Amino acid sequence: MRLNYLANALALVMKYISIVILTPAIVAVVCKDFYSVIPFVTASVISATLGFILRKSVKGADKVENLNDIKKAEALFVVTFSWMIFAILSAIPYLFYGLNPLNCLFEAVSGITTTGATIITHFDYPKAFFFWRSLTQWLGGLGIIVLFIAILPQFAVAGRQMFFTETPGPTEDKFTPRIRNTASALWKIYSGMTLLEIIILTAFGMPIFDAVCNSLSTLSAGGFSPHGQSIMGYHSNYITWTVLVFMFFAGTSFNLQYKVLNKKNPLLFFNNEEFKLYLSVFLTVSAFIAVTLVINNHYSIFDSVTHSLYQVISIMTSTGSASVDYAQWDFTAKILLFAAMFMGGCASSAGGGIKMTRWLLLFKGLKAELVRILHPNAIVNIKMDGVTVAPEVLRQIIIFVIYYFIIFALGAVIIGIVENNATIGLTASISAVGNVGPGFGVIGPMGNFDSLHGISKIFMIVSMLVGRLEIIPFLVMLQADFWNFKDN
Repeated sequence: MRLNYLANALALVMKYISIVILTPAIVAVVCKDFYSVIPFVTASVISATLGFILRKSVKGADKVENLNDIKKAEALFVVTFSWMIFAILSAIPYLFYGLNPLNCLFEAVSGITTTGATIITHFDYPKAFFFWRSLTQWLGGLGIIVLFIAILPQFAVAGRQMFFTETPGPTEDKFTPRIRNTASALWKIYSGMTLLEIIILTAFGMPIFDAVCNSLSTLSAGGFSPHGQSIMGYHSNYITWTVLVFMFFAGTSFNLQYKVLNKKNPLLFFNNEEFKLYLSVFLTVSAFIAVTLVINNHYSIFDSVTHSLYQVISIMTSTGSASVDYAQWDFTAKILLFAAMFMGGCASSAGGGIKMTRWLLLFKGLKAELVRILHPNAIVNIKMDGVTVAPEVLRQIIIFVIYYFIIFALGAVIIGIVENNATIGLTASISAVGNVGPGFGVIGPMGNFDSLHGISKIFMIVSMLVGRLEIIPFLVMLQADFWNFKDN
C-alpha cells in the first residue's frame, strides 16, 4: 500500500469531517447556547489540524492530485480508518458535557454505526448535544464515504473501491454507470425521505427540533431520540405510525427505491425477492407477537397490532426505537423479538444485521445442496431475481455468517461473564454486532448501557464498528501481508 495515497485520502476525510462537526455549533448559536459552540469548534479544529499534519508529514501526500488508481487494499484501509477516526473525533464534543472518555467513545461509536445504544442516564443536555447524536447517526446510516464520493471530485473515480467497502453486500449493486452518480442518487433519496418525515412529524404535533432529530435517527435506522422515552414519550398513534413507516423504508434497499421512483412503478417492489422476504418476515413475526400480546399481555387489538409492527420493524432494521417498553412483554414475545435481532434489513439499506439477501441466498444454497445429494449429476444454479449467483458469492456469504455468529457468541460469553448475567450478555452482544441498540433487562428500551463494566463497553465498541463495516474489512486487516507499506 502506498503511504502517500493513504495519507492524502485520510487527510481529505478529516478536512471534511471538520466541516461537518461545525453543524451543531450553528444549532447552539440559534438556541443562544453559546457554551455549546465550544465543544464542536474544538473538535473541528482538531480534525482539520490533524488532517493538515498528516498531509504534510507523509512524503508525497500533498502531491497526490487524485485517487483514481487506488487499490482494493488501500480502499479497505482508508474506509476502515476513516470510521475509526470519525468515531474518535465524534467523541470529543461529549467530553465537554461531563462524560468520561470511555462513555464518550461508546456514545460516539453507537451513533456513527447507527446502533443507538446509549450510556446517557438523563436528558437534561442542550439541544446541540442531542442534534449531534442524531446527526452522527444520519451520517453513518448511508456512510460518510458514500457522502464524500457524492460531493468530492477527488473520489469521483476512486470511489468505486471505497463505495463497496463501506456498503458491502453479496453483490455489487449499482444502478448508474458512474459510481459517483449512484452515491449522489442514494443521498438524494435519503435526504428527501428525511425531509418528508420531518414535515409529517411536525404536522402531527411533534416539536420541530424533535422532529428533525427523530427523522435523522429514523432514516438512518439509528434510534437515538431527544426524548427519554423514545417515541413512546410523544403519546401519539399518528407519530408512532409515521415513524413505523419510515423505519420500514429505512430497512428497504435504497437502490430498489431509486428504481421504483425512477420508473414510477411501485409494483417493482414485489418483483424483488429480497423485498418480498423482508416484508413476509416482518408481517409474520409481527402477527405472532400481536397474538401473544392480546392473549398474555391483555393489549387491545389496535395496540397489539401497532406495537408489534413497530417493535418488529424497529428491531429488524436495527433502529432500536421504542413505542412501548417491550422489556415488560411476556417471554414468548421477547423470544420472537430476540430472533428478529438476527434478521436485518435489505442490502443497500440503512439497516444493520445479517441482511435479508444473505439469508435468502443461504437457504437457496442449502436447498441446492439437498437437490445435489438426491441427484448427483444435476446442474443446479442458484438465482436471485432471475440472475445466476456465482458460487464464490455463496461461499463468501457462508463465511460471513459463520464469523458473524462467532463474534456474537464470543461477545455473549465475555459480556455475560463480566456482567454475571446471561440475558445482558446475549442481548448486548447481538445489539453491538447487529447494530440493533437496546436489549433486555437494564439495557432495555427504557434503560441504558452506562452501568456496564468497562470491558463490556470496549468489546461492544469494537463489535459495533465490526458490525457496521460487515466484518470482512476487519478480518482482512488481521492478515499479516495486508500491512505492506511503501512510500509511493
